[in-house]
Amino acid sequence: MDVTQEPQLLPEPMKLGVLSRLAPEPMKVVLNWGRRYSLWVFNFGLACCAIEFIAASMARHDFIRLGVIPFAPGPRQADLMIVSGTVTDKMAPAVKRLYEQMPEPKYVISFGACSNCGGPYWDSYSVTKGVDQIIPVDVYVPGCPPRPEALLQGILKLQEKIARESLAERYATPSVSQLTSGLVTAPPAPGTDA
Repeated sequence: MDVTQEPQLLPEPMKLGVLSRLAPEPMKVVLNWGRRYSLWVFNFGLACCAIEFIAASMARHDFIRLGVIPFAPGPRQADLMIVSGTVTDKMAPAVKRLYEQMPEPKYVISFGACSNCGGPYWDSYSVTKGVDQIIPVDVYVPGCPPRPEALLQGILKLQEKIARESLAERYATPSVSQLTSGLVTAPPAPGTDA
């Protein structure tokens, strides 16, 4: 080993802002732990899978023991949307609107074959080919209809994902191209050549 060679420095960890120097590194663990075990559910039950969701919230399966609070009063109080059932093209704008009303951080579980990919109705003219066509999905739970135990496993998978989340990546300042990617350009003003 060459003694004159300088030791390699580890890269500086990403910071969250001006006050990041005051927040210790274990703060990430504490915040993720809080989000992980206090998920308020906004159930979007559209078909038979909703019955299995309700069964998972009852005494036999009791997903409250996992830190999941069922039936938030509305989308503005929820962190987790569980889409269970067939999403039709007519219902898709309502699902998207309610998802956009949820505060950050927000998560989505697609529960059942119909919400995952259209299920047995995938070739229908009016069925959306999966809820991931309109909103981002974090965990997919397969089955037609899936058992309540499958939803419990999906919740555990989501909690593992939340535990690994990086606050720096989640709250990083977006680039200008990311901010303007979905915008429509304004039409030219009357009387101007465009």
